[in-house]
Amino acid sequence: MKKILYWAGLVSVLTLYAPPASPADRAEPDLAQRVADLEAYVGNGARGADAADAQVGSKLADVAGPGHNGWMMTSTALVLFMTLPGLALFYGGLVRRKNVLSVLAQCLGIAGLVTILWWAFGYSLVFADDGGSIIGTLKHAFLRGVDSKPNGNYAYWVSQNVFSMYQMMFAIITPALIIGAIAERMKYVAVILFVTLWMFLVYFPLAHMVWGITGLMNGVWNANAAIKAIDFAGGTVVHMSSGWSALILALVVGKRIGYPKQPMPPHSMVLCMVGTGMLWVGWYGFNAGSAVAADGVAANAFTTTTLAAAVASFTWALAEYVTRRKPSVLGFCTGAVAGLVVITPAAGFVNASGAIIIGILAGLVPFFACWKLKGWLGYDDALDTFGVHAVGGTLGAFLTGVLATLDVNPNLATNLKDVVGKTLWRHQLAAMALTILLSVVATTVIAYVLKATVGLRPTEDVEVAGLDLHEHGEEGYHAGSAAVL
Repeated sequence: MKKILYWAGLVSVLTLYAPPASPADRAEPDLAQRVADLEAYVGNGARGADAADAQVGSKLADVAGPGHNGWMMTSTALVLFMTLPGLALFYGGLVRRKNVLSVLAQCLGIAGLVTILWWAFGYSLVFADDGGSIIGTLKHAFLRGVDSKPNGNYAYWVSQNVFSMYQMMFAIITPALIIGAIAERMKYVAVILFVTLWMFLVYFPLAHMVWGITGLMNGVWNANAAIKAIDFAGGTVVHMSSGWSALILALVVGKRIGYPKQPMPPHSMVLCMVGTGMLWVGWYGFNAGSAVAADGVAANAFTTTTLAAAVASFTWALAEYVTRRKPSVLGFCTGAVAGLVVITPAAGFVNASGAIIIGILAGLVPFFACWKLKGWLGYDDALDTFGVHAVGGTLGAFLTGVLATLDVNPNLATNLKDVVGKTLWRHQLAAMALTILLSVVATTVIAYVLKATVGLRPTEDVEVAGLDLHEHGEEGYHAGSAAVL
């Protein structure tokens, strides 16, 4: 009897502590399990085989869902469209005609540079799943192991290579936003060197902290996050980091020659308007695409993005009418961008009413920053990058903590059901403070190092004549077009 009990106990222990079945050892799924996997695909949920202790396999293991994958490839193209040509034309129209090509060249150069950095190190430093809370590892350096199979840490039904390309577009547009503050007065080589260092010191660690599965501030998916903050599509990672860095860089570079006494109006509001439209359209990929699926969360983000942008554009122009009696096209354009910026961190977390509130505040607070704050403090933020992206991104991050609701995004209940609607705003404040600290300190160091080595500004003669001809050997317009412009 003792022997029987001994062997029975031994078998029980071995069964209890047996390692999970490997995919090759798992049983074939029955019809019910295969139907359940299809339902999981439709609802953007996990396959039965995705569980660590799953005993049954899946016919859809390592298979990307065509609908979700198709939406994410479309979103990837839309976010690239925001930079090229959206942001390039938006910024290009706002500068003087002698500097329009310098802005286009900077956007193109940044796109190529960041793509190389992302392939080599960036994706791995941000999204490797074996890193710490501050930065990832080189597990996926040179996109090693990044193929068409989904990475369940970030998306059950989207190919990891598609996900990596989608996130790369965010990495491209973020430093490109910064050039708006120093437009018309920074050497091209200095811009490229600045962006290279800034990506490693600011963007890669910040993106990992907010979106990496082990990130310090990934409140949605990391149960052990020290700061349980949320950022749906980049309020801290994209807009706050670029906006606050832009202010510091503008202060170190200094004001444009003749600013503020010499008028420096945009050379083409038509280009600015075209660029604004492209940004708005592309932003659907930016925000709705951040659901990383074609699901209900994406639909909500699509809706809130539309409402906030339209309301902010109208509110900004209305504020201009009240204060100046002239609602300008520039006001409509800037207001739309401000609305898109402020809704970004909240798009998948707030409802339609929350989006309206955000739109109204986005049309008023950044308007005040651009209209009054810049004049009071005297900094030369050439294209209002700080006023729109830093002020707007900071506002959006805070409002996300106030207006987020479990009703529109059940993922918030994973780790934050006791925080949302209660103390989430405190975690948002902590994330905002850390983002500002990292951006300001790192940008200050980089800017002064480059200033002391390669120099930041062209010669005075070059700046007065324009950067296009002297830095790029080209002109945006032939002499005969000057009268039209």
